[in-house]
Amino acid sequence: MYDFLDYHVRDYMTEHPHTVRTETRLRELHTLFEQHDFNGVPVVDDENRLLGVATKLDLLKAFVFNVEAMIPQYEAIMERTVGSIMAREPVTVSPDMPLTRTLQRIVEMRIKSFPVVEEHQRLVGVIAREDVLRALRDATGGGEPRPG
Repeated sequence: MYDFLDYHVRDYMTEHPHTVRTETRLRELHTLFEQHDFNGVPVVDDENRLLGVATKLDLLKAFVFNVEAMIPQYEAIMERTVGSIMAREPVTVSPDMPLTRTLQRIVEMRIKSFPVVEEHQRLVGVIAREDVLRALRDATGGGEPRPG
């Protein structure tokens, strides 16, 4: 278990994660969620800078009944863009952050995954609950960190 103290986000993050753009239609986002069972995806610009995160919960919020839409129009909503629903200031981590600290953030904030960014908000990966659990298993089995 002591090995876990030496692990960092870069050791277990998923590099080159699936991403979407602000102009991606919600229909495409939904398809991505279905195909890969993601809970959320980073939203990036042309230079791979993180602009936000779009989650399944954000997608569901687009269908909430309100005064303007007593009966949400499925087809019209699915034509909206990711930019209209995404969280614009997601919590991020750096590749150098110790996994002990990442584990603490996951538990305290009840977040399923974090975008991993370097300087200038450049996206380099995603670290999820499953990745931290894998690191804990590796640490207890005496295994070496998985190469990034």
